[in-house]
Amino acid sequence: MIRNTGKNISLLCLAISLATTNLSNAAASDIIELVKPCAGCHGKDGASTESDIPIISGNSAVYLIDAMTTYKNKERPCPEIKIKTGPDKDKTTDMCKIAADLSEEDSKLVADYFASKPFVRAKQSFDADKAEQGKIVQNKECKKCHENGGSSAADDAGILAGQWSPYLRQQFKDFSSGDRPMTKKMKTKYDKLSEADKENLIHYFASFN
Repeated sequence: MIRNTGKNISLLCLAISLATTNLSNAAASDIIELVKPCAGCHGKDGASTESDIPIISGNSAVYLIDAMTTYKNKERPCPEIKIKTGPDKDKTTDMCKIAADLSEEDSKLVADYFASKPFVRAKQSFDADKAEQGKIVQNKECKKCHENGGSSAADDAGILAGQWSPYLRQQFKDFSSGDRPMTKKMKTKYDKLSEADKENLIHYFASFN
């Protein structure tokens, strides 16, 4: 016979609560271990301090998952890079290899983790006159997809405002060569841009610091 039902229910609730807390802590611990290698190149919590490595924190999970998927499918360039810090420092790898090792579930966990972190804008120099011209190009050609001067994560197009200029410059080269694919809508807009337009856009995005 079960007696003191109220006390038993309270103990049961406490046990469930403790079990849930332990599972949450375990999951959090697993996620930390999963994203730890990313810091070797992308910096703490995705706030890259290397000008050729993109800042990934603060971007939407949708955008980050799409990026990892294109790498996994080798649909964009995967240049070999040297790991900057951590236990694997000075070893080389590339994003295609890294993405290939992630399951669909792992990719979602990684994307959600970095999406929850603030985007830390790069501190870098820029040409004010070119930035002003870039603002005109942004408002004319890019703002429908890259909202608020390219600073919005909600449009799922990647945060450009405050992103590293050398990284953006390389992405423009990859778009121009066809090595990195574009949607039909983006290609129509991109093909209108002159080389000066692209350089001015880079300075405009660098002005967000």
